[in-house]
Amino acid sequence: MRRQQQKLKTRRAIIDAAFNLLDEQRSLSSVSLREVARAAGIAPTSFYRHFKDIDELGLTLVDEAGLALRQLMRQARSRIDAGGGVISTSVNTFMEFVVSNSNEFRLLLREHSGTSPAFRAAVLREIQHFIEELTDYTANHTGLNRDLAGLQAEAMVKLVFSAGAEAIDANAAQRKVHAQRLNQQLRFIARGAAFYAGK
Repeated sequence: MRRQQQKLKTRRAIIDAAFNLLDEQRSLSSVSLREVARAAGIAPTSFYRHFKDIDELGLTLVDEAGLALRQLMRQARSRIDAGGGVISTSVNTFMEFVVSNSNEFRLLLREHSGTSPAFRAAVLREIQHFIEELTDYTANHTGLNRDLAGLQAEAMVKLVFSAGAEAIDANAAQRKVHAQRLNQQLRFIARGAAFYAGK
């Protein structure tokens, strides 16, 4: 049992070390296995007990970044159900994630259009998860049919990711402007979908 806990702890240290090595100057492709191992405080040979290679670690990072953002947005939907505004609460939560987890979000942005087909596919899967979850929420809370809810969700998710790319290196005042504009744009999409559906 203790051995398994230590293995999980080391795996977590490797993942955290890799995220910490990523910043506005460095992408996943520029990080070496030796660097990650050194930052995690392990020997390079120990790395292979947890990941087949640096690419497998990269895929894990993409999955973790996407999952962290999805979990945060689920929490936002809980706040909405408790009486918060749908769009404003979602935008504020998303912007908080971009600021607090900039390396994770930067990873999703970079690998979405990166050179690795496997990483691109992994990010697309994460984006699709967002779209599916928002489609479910929209269909259940607005009465839109599923096809229209899916189109609305897809437009919103793509717009939000694009806004995040603009906001990630912005200062607080600029982010506030980005958030206000994003709020308006998302409302346009929601009202357009409702109008199209005749609601």
